Amino acid sequence: MSIDAVVWDIDDTIFDYTAADRAGMRNHLAAEGLLGDASVEQALARWREVTDAQWARFSAGETDWQGQRRERVRVFLGESLSDTEADAWFDRYITHYESAWTLFPDVLPVLDDLVTSHRHAVLSNSSLLVQDRKLRVLGVHDRFEAILCAAELGVSKPAAAAFHAACEALDLPPHRVAYVGDHPEIDGRGAAEAGLLSVWIDRDGTHTAVGDPRTGPHRIVSLAELPAVLRVDTRFGAPSTFR
Repeated sequence: MSIDAVVWDIDDTIFDYTAADRAGMRNHLAAEGLLGDASVEQALARWREVTDAQWARFSAGETDWQGQRRERVRVFLGESLSDTEADAWFDRYITHYESAWTLFPDVLPVLDDLVTSHRHAVLSNSSLLVQDRKLRVLGVHDRFEAILCAAELGVSKPAAAAFHAACEALDLPPHRVAYVGDHPEIDGRGAAEAGLLSVWIDRDGTHTAVGDPRTGPHRIVSLAELPAVLRVDTRFGAPSTFR
C-alpha cells in the first residue's frame, strides 16, 4: 500500500526545541539574576522537569494552554505569582528562547527529496498560535498544506482522534499516511495504534522501545533515512527498523 502523505511533529522532530529551550532559559536566568548558587545544569534540568509535568497536565485536559505556561513559572520559581506576573516572566523567557530557534540540518534536504512524491502536514500537541508562527520564522510554513494543533483540536496525541484529524484534513485514510515524531510513545506508538505508518526519530539513540516491532513504529536516527522507509512500507510482514 502506497504512502501518499507525511504528517510531521514539530518540536524535537524538525525544530531543535531542546537546544533552543536550554539556550533561551540559560540566557533568561542570567538576565533575571536567578542562577545564584545553583548550577546552570541543575536549573535547566529543573525547568525541563517542570515543563514536562505541566505539558502532561495540558495533554490530559487538566489545564489550558495559558494555564500550563503560568504553572511552569510558578512551580519553577516556587512563588505564588499573579497571572499577570507569570505571563510577564514567561514572555521575557520567550524572547531569549525565540532567538535560538533553528531547524535540524536534515530537515530541508528530506523535505526537498519528498516535495514531489508526498503531501505534507503538521500535527503538534501545542497551539496553532505558537506553531504557525514558528514555522513561518523557520521558513518552512509553505511546505505544509495543513497545520493542526492540540489546543485547537481539543484532543492531543497519543489519542487516535488526533492522528485521524490530520488524515481527515488531507482527505486520506490512515493507512495512506505516515507520521514522523520524536517521542516513542506519544508519537511512535500513538500513530501506529491509530493505523498510520509510524516513524519514530530517535536522534540521540538513548531510548529503549518496547512492544511488537512488526506493528510498532519504524525507528530512524536521521531524517535522511525517511525516504527509504516511505518507499518500502514494512508494516505487513517485512523486517522493521524499530528496535
